[in-house]
Amino acid sequence: MVREDIIKLFRVPAGKKFRLSDCNPGWNQSAEFEDFGKDALKERAKQVLEQNLLDLAEAQNLLYADGRYSVLIVLQAMDAAGKDGTIKHVMSGVNPQGCQVFSFKKP
Repeated sequence: MVREDIIKLFRVPAGKKFRLSDCNPGWNQSAEFEDFGKDALKERAKQVLEQNLLDLAEAQNLLYADGRYSVLIVLQAMDAAGKDGTIKHVMSGVNPQGCQVFSFKKP
């Protein structure tokens, strides 16, 4: 399903403290994508998104069936930074009945 090295990037071990300020929010494209042109990169991104949405839906079903674990997604950015678009794309593969959304403060 998902490679173990990718999982380690996003998993916080039990008992370990986590500070968001210690994480680098930047992303540099990998060597795999450097040789693609803009259109090919966009097409590849669509393919990756479709596969990831299928994996996310499968993972949600497993998490819901098990009932012991959950996923926390934190989106923090300035206004007009693309949070709504991110939510739209990422959460389009998730069953909304299995989600809870909380806003921590008013804009």
